[in-house]
Amino acid sequence: MTGVLAAATPANCTVNNSHLHNGCGYPAPGLNNFEFKPLFTIGSWGFTKPELLAIIAGLAVIGFFWAAFRKPKMIPGRTQSLGELAILAVRDQVIRPALGKKGDSYLPYMVSLFFFILICNYMELIPVFQFPVMSRIGFVWPLVLIMYVLYWYLGFKAKGFVGYFKSWIPEAPWPILIILVPVEILKYVVVQPFTLGVRLFANMFAGHLLLTIFMLATWYMTTLSYTLIFAAGSLFMVFFVFLLELLVGVLQAFIFTTLISTYIADSLEFGH
Repeated sequence: MTGVLAAATPANCTVNNSHLHNGCGYPAPGLNNFEFKPLFTIGSWGFTKPELLAIIAGLAVIGFFWAAFRKPKMIPGRTQSLGELAILAVRDQVIRPALGKKGDSYLPYMVSLFFFILICNYMELIPVFQFPVMSRIGFVWPLVLIMYVLYWYLGFKAKGFVGYFKSWIPEAPWPILIILVPVEILKYVVVQPFTLGVRLFANMFAGHLLLTIFMLATWYMTTLSYTLIFAAGSLFMVFFVFLLELLVGVLQAFIFTTLISTYIADSLEFGH
């Protein structure tokens, strides 16, 4: 079957993955759109575009808040005002609803995390960059790991090693505990970190794939083989998905950091 398809495809369609020529098929996007050739290699390690974008996002967060607060003033300028607004937004909408004022000690971590994820997500919408870093799950798991190291550390500190694990299990008759104990352990050790990471990854992966589909469809249907009305419809979907990704990018950063605040609050409550 593969040989038949290859024979039916004009040779000029396979050159540089080009589909501009007559008789070429629609270049359906797939997993190949999430793979990149190394920009350079050091031994067996290849430095790729997503890694570069993650570094740029991190430097952007550091650079912005350094510029905003390196010389703070009583009457703030534009950059300082914007920085204060960003910090207050995370404090009032993410941290304090879950942790109250005691959560202010986690403000630097949560602000940095929120805006790092946000910029990584918005890389998809910036010309030239055009790729959401968090659509590669390898960038998500370290964030989840850092959160769970903090989460468990606070639990151990609040109630001790054994007491912390005992706090996972609610009071119930022993026959029910036979089922409940494995479920609760699975919840804290596997389900929570897995869903936290996959939620962010899957939304950015799906959004990038959807945007790529409509962008390629718009380009493909502007050829002479199709009427422009179909291309115009696809172009409308490009703008619609673009606006949707603006919302999804900030929403996923908000959900991720809000869940972390909730988990930290849960860990601190073990000591009450």
